Amino acid sequence: QMANPNIVNVAAIYGNNSTTALSTTNATAIINNPAASGKVFKVNSIVVASVDGSTAADITINIYSQDDLGGTAYAIASTISVPADASLIVTDKTTSFYLKEDQSVGAVAGAANDLVVTASWEELNS
Repeated sequence: QMANPNIVNVAAIYGNNSTTALSTTNATAIINNPAASGKVFKVNSIVVASVDGSTAADITINIYSQDDLGGTAYAIASTISVPADASLIVTDKTTSFYLKEDQSVGAVAGAANDLVVTASWEELNS
């Protein structure tokens, strides 16, 4: 069972982000909230940019039921084509979601070295 810290009286909120070039077609970790972190992550945005000037590439973004891409993968975006030199907003502040302890977010590219994923989130510390 994943812990779900109470965020009514958070001790601190830290802004965080990551940018990851997807150099493989295997699942790549984008956001990781370790077990017993004492934190809830509010994921505000995930943007996928194509860096291939001529060919589209598919992206899948999954929420994993365990940290480090463990457990079951649940798609929030599944094999969506990102056109050459374009960006896809997978989620933004209007569709933000929480990532509890012992959960992670990963990206699976349809082609290696074609996509870059940028994520932004708030770490809510209990």
